[in-house]
Amino acid sequence: MKTAKWNGVILAQSDKTIEIEGNHYFPPESLQSQYLKESSHMSTCPWKGLASYYDIEVAGEINSNAGWYYKQPSEAAHQIKDHVAFWSGVEIT
Repeated sequence: MKTAKWNGVILAQSDKTIEIEGNHYFPPESLQSQYLKESSHMSTCPWKGLASYYDIEVAGEINSNAGWYYKQPSEAAHQIKDHVAFWSGVEIT
């Protein structure tokens, strides 16, 4: 079971993450969406496609662009559609 945690709060927990390039992508149903706020930031991965981001907000503190996901991933990354990976201080255990 993998857990994503920031500021003492569990953001996601699942035994069905998909690991790609060392990042665990959590399925949508495992997310505690009340902590995830849509960000306007985007980036492009050469083989996965256009990534969208979430800010994480816990107890009034914000971790900007700390979660990312692919709304419409490339065919090569279709299995991570809408799954969320974390970084920027989010602990994955």
